[in-house]
Amino acid sequence: MWQVLAAELGRLGRNAVVSWQGFRAAWESEKSVRQWVWANAASALLAFSLDLSGGERAILLALGLIVLVTELLNTAIEAVVDIASPGRHPLAGRAKDCGSAAVVVAALAAGVAWVAILIG
Repeated sequence: MWQVLAAELGRLGRNAVVSWQGFRAAWESEKSVRQWVWANAASALLAFSLDLSGGERAILLALGLIVLVTELLNTAIEAVVDIASPGRHPLAGRAKDCGSAAVVVAALAAGVAWVAILIG
């Protein structure tokens, strides 16, 4: 049993390293990733400086992270599309546009939550 646990912890550690490498690559290559990280930091500071319930803070923080996750997925989609279709192609454009739209929808969800919590 200990061998299985040790193997799983090793795998988890290797996955964490690879995930961190992916985040660093996105940070270095995508201005929008950096912007969303800073927007999340500002949102978190505001969420903890206002008189909000724990649940309200959790929703705001989680939605901010969902926006960042969506931006990371959009970055991955763009990279794969660029490799698969270096030239212009309508489907490549559609894939990139849909990824971008997903980020906007996630950001709108976070904005709606902020408005609902602040006026509620």
